[in-house]
Amino acid sequence: MTISMDFLDKLGIRGDVDAIHTGLKAMGSRNKGAFESFSPVDGKLIGKVFKASKSDYDSLVKLSQSAFVEWRSVPAPKRGEVVRQIGNKLREYKEPLGKLVSYEMGKSLQEGLGEVQEMIDIADFAVGLARQLYGLTMHSERPSHRMYEQWHPLGVVGIISAFNFPVAVWSWNSFIAMVCGDVSIWKPSEKTPLSAVACFNIIKDVLAANKVPEGTLSMIVGDVAEVGEPMLADERVPLVSATGSCRMGKRVAEVVGKRLGRSLLELGGNNAIILTEHANLQLAAPGIVFGAVGTCGQRCTTTRRLIVHESIYDKVKEMLLKAYGGLRIGSPLDEKNHVGPLIDKDAVALMQKALGQAKAEGGKVIFGGEVLDGFDSGCYVKPAIVEAKNSMSVVQEETFAPILYLMKYSGAVEDGIKMQNDVKQGLSSAIFTDSIRQAEAFLSALGSDCGIANVNIGTSGAEIGGAFGGEKETGGGRESGSDSWRAYMRRQTNTINYSTHLPLAQGIKFDI
Repeated sequence: MTISMDFLDKLGIRGDVDAIHTGLKAMGSRNKGAFESFSPVDGKLIGKVFKASKSDYDSLVKLSQSAFVEWRSVPAPKRGEVVRQIGNKLREYKEPLGKLVSYEMGKSLQEGLGEVQEMIDIADFAVGLARQLYGLTMHSERPSHRMYEQWHPLGVVGIISAFNFPVAVWSWNSFIAMVCGDVSIWKPSEKTPLSAVACFNIIKDVLAANKVPEGTLSMIVGDVAEVGEPMLADERVPLVSATGSCRMGKRVAEVVGKRLGRSLLELGGNNAIILTEHANLQLAAPGIVFGAVGTCGQRCTTTRRLIVHESIYDKVKEMLLKAYGGLRIGSPLDEKNHVGPLIDKDAVALMQKALGQAKAEGGKVIFGGEVLDGFDSGCYVKPAIVEAKNSMSVVQEETFAPILYLMKYSGAVEDGIKMQNDVKQGLSSAIFTDSIRQAEAFLSALGSDCGIANVNIGTSGAEIGGAFGGEKETGGGRESGSDSWRAYMRRQTNTINYSTHLPLAQGIKFDI
């Protein structure tokens, strides 16, 4: 199909782009080379973004520090009003930004539009949150004393995002941080930098019209050595929120922890769906298939393992083969297609390596896995189904590709839960069952050990109202809804003595 590039003009994406955006203007040196963004859809060059230098990074942090001094003094509801206007501006540009996300990353157009809608939704959530940054009041053991706690802005928040959600993850962090009184510096993935640039082209007029201090929302594109590592080690950045691989997260935790900073980590997932003997397979089928092949298997919540009770195993296998046989693979901008490309040829190579390892360990590829000819980018693959065992080393690791490992369990639901939990990651999980006992066992303290546990829906597609994140090697971080806002603030306990005496706690006597 012929792809119209009109959306690039609407988003101001033409020519070479500077490495930094301060919220009001683009800037940065141009002597460190540039990232070239090639679309996995057709292999064409979309544009170039210059790389920032270490001195560029230092200048931006100083600007952000100055912005924080001013921004934290703005009343929270007024901060929320700015975010409301940002959400409205995103509504105006939902279609072109969704198309760019789809074209630059490779996810389906519906998923690209959905990602922008997620940004709009989190903006709405943050607006309400601006009037709900609640603390508690406590009764003091001392007479004529009052105790309470309050929450204050934290400072400069560093945001490191991954290519698979090139815009939404930034909004989860930056919009919440903004109403909390923080400022943020976003380091987007070098694989999808133009989507980040487009976001700032969209919001800059809102920031200018509201006289938001320059550097309150900012972006910097650069190498790990020039930007990434300095951000991790920078004591001027009290919180680093990082989304990516477990390997990357361990590095973030190590460097940030060494300076006693905070890190909010959203890392790998090795997510499973359990199908018990009481599962409604008609209900489960779309949840399984979308969870496994949506975004071409490049979601942290992608369904990677399907754990099936032995009594229905053959029926499920037949159902999957039929469903996968009907998948339409092609340009994600064509809404008739179910599956688009992987992000690049490196991802294709990693998928092929994982399939080879699965075979070597005794796994059986029963569907797909081939690299597809006829596409200029070389990034299109046929989603794979592999009969495997949970104990295989390849199954124990996350491969960011559409590989679904099919395995069986026998006995009670607790056996399936034990298999699900027997991996190092703990992000998302799901069970399909019409048995309330099995569902409650899955949700109990003895059940799923993941941060997300669903009943009769899949592992993928979390709503913004709930806290998002996971346990074990997934990092333990929580973003988006519920009380996740607390990660972006500092807690303060206050005691007020309104008496004419100074009694000490615990009844201690100290007379002078």
